[in-house]
Amino acid sequence: MDRPPLDIAFVSDVACPWCAIGLASFERALARLEGEVSVKLHFEPFELNPDMGPEGVETIPYLMRKYGRTAEQVRETQARIRERGAAVGFAFGERRHVWNTFDAHRMLHWAGIEGRGLALKRALLRAYHAEGRNPGAADVLVELAAAAGLDSARAKAIAESDEFAAEVRERERHWREQGVSAVPTVVVDGRYVIEGAQPPEAFEQALRQVARPR
Repeated sequence: MDRPPLDIAFVSDVACPWCAIGLASFERALARLEGEVSVKLHFEPFELNPDMGPEGVETIPYLMRKYGRTAEQVRETQARIRERGAAVGFAFGERRHVWNTFDAHRMLHWAGIEGRGLALKRALLRAYHAEGRNPGAADVLVELAAAAGLDSARAKAIAESDEFAAEVRERERHWREQGVSAVPTVVVDGRYVIEGAQPPEAFEQALRQVARPR
């Protein structure tokens, strides 16, 4: 009897550059495993900046304060992130602002219900990290939802309300209680945890090992 698809909970934040790298890397691993391992992928919310106001803040001063680094150290990290992204096919642009992502998570929750979570997640990561756009702005969310194949009128209603807020808060609480404190974190079948933006080979090896018949 064929094994059921692996349940993949990809816990991440739109504001997390390592999550963009991790997803691109994970997708490369899945492509290599096509025909060998099947998965059911869904995205779970985690906010790096939960107290961020809707107006956001400038990137470099914020990261300097948050991590206790100099401007030069922040730029060095950004350069390293760009290199890691390029290696897995994700192109980072210049992002001068940090934005709140809660509304993006609400839209992603709905997209997951509609089976369009991956398409919207890709679009949000690209808009934020490559184009420097605000993933919490209603017009951006509606545009990206429509581009991901979702109904724009329904997306507008969600963006302009607090729909799915309780569900997102509950999922965030669930993952905190499970001990997730950094992202990306990939949880396979609710039991196996893969932390960080691993290279494709590491994701491939881990998934193959979990999927191996016992």
